[in-house]
Amino acid sequence: MADAFDVIVIGSGPGGYVTAIRASQLGFKTAIVERSELGGICLNWGCIPTKALLKSGEMYEHLSHMKDYGLSVEKASFDFGAVIQRSRKVAAQLNAGVTFLMKKHKIEVVEGFAKLEKGGAAPTVVVGGRKLTAKHVIVATGARARTIPAIGLEPDGERVWTYREALVPKAAPKSLVVIGSGAIGMEFASFYRALGSDVTVIEMLPRILPVEDEEVSKAAHKSFERRGLKFRVPANVKKLSKTKTGVAVDIEVGGKAETLEADVAIVAVGIVGNVEDMGLEALGVKIDRTHIVTDSHGGTGVPGLYAIGDVAGPPWLAHKASHEGVHCIEHIAGLAPTNLTSPIPGCTYTTPQVASVGLTEAQAKEQGLEPKVGRFPFKVNGKAIAAGETDGFVKTIFDGKTGALIGAHMIGHEVTEMIQGYVLAMTLEATEAELHATVYPHPTMSEAMHEATLDAYGKVLHI
Repeated sequence: MADAFDVIVIGSGPGGYVTAIRASQLGFKTAIVERSELGGICLNWGCIPTKALLKSGEMYEHLSHMKDYGLSVEKASFDFGAVIQRSRKVAAQLNAGVTFLMKKHKIEVVEGFAKLEKGGAAPTVVVGGRKLTAKHVIVATGARARTIPAIGLEPDGERVWTYREALVPKAAPKSLVVIGSGAIGMEFASFYRALGSDVTVIEMLPRILPVEDEEVSKAAHKSFERRGLKFRVPANVKKLSKTKTGVAVDIEVGGKAETLEADVAIVAVGIVGNVEDMGLEALGVKIDRTHIVTDSHGGTGVPGLYAIGDVAGPPWLAHKASHEGVHCIEHIAGLAPTNLTSPIPGCTYTTPQVASVGLTEAQAKEQGLEPKVGRFPFKVNGKAIAAGETDGFVKTIFDGKTGALIGAHMIGHEVTEMIQGYVLAMTLEATEAELHATVYPHPTMSEAMHEATLDAYGKVLHI
């Protein structure tokens, strides 16, 4: 006899475990299947431990600028093993937190790899020798780093890394080539550069951080170069080879061949969905370029089977996965679910940080809109000057016809903590009138957000 549940969630990342908690809150008897560690890649091998590493790198880098604050530090150094150990402890603490939440909400955790077979109201979930049935099955298996073995872009754990190997090396490499300048690639480049590694980033597109607004991308490039990062943009990787001492990466830049040598290479060229060997195709699930095709509620077209998060396609963000999961289970429960099309912010935790939401200026023009653009630099913000964090700016984009805020883009210190203000404004469909009337506390770096909205309408006060 199979074990019966109302809802089975496959995968316990930020999409899966949040979905399971909400299902339990709604009165569903819920199980969650996890083949590895509760919390998934994000908590154990992604979002959380990388932020711990980046904080260590940021703190160490600050030590070289203490004289700017009237302070002095002698013989600054770091213990690389302790830096790595701290990041693992942070991940372990949050892993324990997810375990507690599963117990609190009486969610049964089933360990093992899930396979799907034809069933009744929904496919049957087989884990080892155990069969589980439910009225609703939600696939939240996430994604993993994309590799390209044909040209040598495949991790070996020693000289060629993905994000996973880059989190737990035995020592910091003296030289490093990062292939890919998206958020993952740039965050590792930022961390290792902070600890003194010689870092070169390769990007095949015309600019780094290519999903960001062009002005932010260009500003980030300059800021990173000032910190000592080197770039080859645009460049095509032809082949990665291992040498006696490290790696050699053959690239083509502007029609000319070039070879970069380093101790280690990090491959950060995208991700692929975890869809293999589950029996999805046999059930009739449509898969497009390793991602499950879904409708606006996460439905796959197969009765009782849903998919959310990274496995269901971009944007590949933890908070998007959680949001989709809550929407999906509330739809199943017959509620009026959270708006699936709510604006989704993107954050890159480099030094300086980058954060954005909504349309870029170029996208707004491509859609035939008449954008009104405002900008405000941190270099004239009182709190930023006092804190010694004047790098960067805030950029806002409004629809010229309706006054609606349609995009916001920021680069600077802790802007990932500030972007939520614009996300809330867009969610509430705020116009320039509401944003201009909003009172920001002084002195704060967030005042730059207000000034950028004023600037779009010729009302800026402090420049």
